[in-house]
Amino acid sequence: MNFRVAVCDDSDADRQYISDMVTRWAVNAGHTAQIADFSSAEQFLFAYEEKSDYDILLLDIEMGEMDGVTMARRLRRDNDMIQIIFITGFSEYISEGYDVAALHYLMKPVKEEKLDAVLDRAADKLAKNEKILTFETGGEMIRIPIYQVRYAEVFGNYVTIHAAVDFTVKMTLGELEKELDRRFFRAGRSVLVNLTQISRVTKSEIRLNDGTAIPLPRGAYNGVNRAIIEME
Repeated sequence: MNFRVAVCDDSDADRQYISDMVTRWAVNAGHTAQIADFSSAEQFLFAYEEKSDYDILLLDIEMGEMDGVTMARRLRRDNDMIQIIFITGFSEYISEGYDVAALHYLMKPVKEEKLDAVLDRAADKLAKNEKILTFETGGEMIRIPIYQVRYAEVFGNYVTIHAAVDFTVKMTLGELEKELDRRFFRAGRSVLVNLTQISRVTKSEIRLNDGTAIPLPRGAYNGVNRAIIEME
C-alpha cells in the first residue's frame, strides 16, 4: 500500500529520526511512504488546508504555541480516518489525548521496533477502513471511506452522494460505480445503494437503516435480494 505520512515535531533531529525509521518500515513491510515533515502544529494545519490526504500522523505533544493535542482535536473535527500516533517525553500527557482517538502513544526516545509495530497496526486499520473516495468540489477536497456511503443518486450531470455529509459532484453514476465494490447495488438507472445499509426490501422500495425509502424499479426485487445474499 501507499501511505502519506506526516511527521510533526519541533525538534529537527527528532523529525529526521522518526522519518528515517518510517522509511525503513515502509521498505521492510513492502509499502511505499510519502513523508512530509512539519516543525509546528500551525505549519501542518496550513499544509493540511491545501491537501488533506494524510493517512498517518506522527505527532509530538509538546510543541510551541499550539500543542499536539490541541492540533489533533482541530483535525478530528472533519477527519476521523487519519491514524494519529502521539510522541511524547512525558507520560502525564497521555490521558489528554483519549478524546481524539489516538492509535497509540510512543515515549521518547522512540524505539524502532515499537514504532514498526504501531505502524503495522495503522496500516491494518487503514486497510480495514478500506478505500477512500476523493472528490474536489466547491474549491475543497472531500475524502470519505466507502463504507460511510449510504446511497448515491444522479440528477442530470451530477451525482449526490449521501454519507456522513451529503455532497454533489459532477460525474456519472457509472463513473462512481467503478470506484465502489460489491456492497453496492444499482437500483435502476439513477441510484446506487449500499447493501449493508438496507433494513428491509419490498417489491416497491428499499428501506435503509436511517429510514430513507428508495423506490425499487419493477423487476428489481429479486436482484437486490440476490445481491445481499451473495455479498454475505
